[in-house]
Amino acid sequence: MTEPSRFTWLSRLLHWLTAALVFASLFIGFVMVNSVGSYAGLVALHKTLGVVILVVVLVRVVNRLTHRPPPLPAGVGALERKVVLLSELSLYALLLAQPLLGWAMVSAAGGPVAVFGSLRLPRIAPFDAQLFWVLRQAHSVVAYALMAAIAAHISAVLLHTLTLRDRLIERMTFRFRSKAERSRLG
Repeated sequence: MTEPSRFTWLSRLLHWLTAALVFASLFIGFVMVNSVGSYAGLVALHKTLGVVILVVVLVRVVNRLTHRPPPLPAGVGALERKVVLLSELSLYALLLAQPLLGWAMVSAAGGPVAVFGSLRLPRIAPFDAQLFWVLRQAHSVVAYALMAAIAAHISAVLLHTLTLRDRLIERMTFRFRSKAERSRLG
């Protein structure tokens, strides 16, 4: 089997950075809603992670628009290619919507929109208790939708990697060569 084509180094780095940030943010988000003692610290960290995710995803969007992805394995049919495109667009939409909903929610709550300890962001929604409630519900719904989309994404990659054995995962992973391989290659 031939070596699969890979995403660019930057695309792979941004993908795994996004994954780590999103998992951390989701975990902190779920912990903080059930925490009493460290709630304020968790909220501050969660807000900061949300802003970092927003910036990283915006960079990813620009990178994706300027760098063509590698071809999918030959066994991926036309319908599955459409599903891949739709799922990719859905993930990007959710990854952009979630931090924006959080930012708007904090704005609507009336408190300071502070990240990284003291950096204040502008409000993107008016102070309004009813709007805050709607945005909080939306932020929760999108968190669950994001988890479902991530689970589907991981499941599809595992299906291809473990069952179909088409090496799909290698498009997005980094390959670390052994000393023997490095010396043999040059």
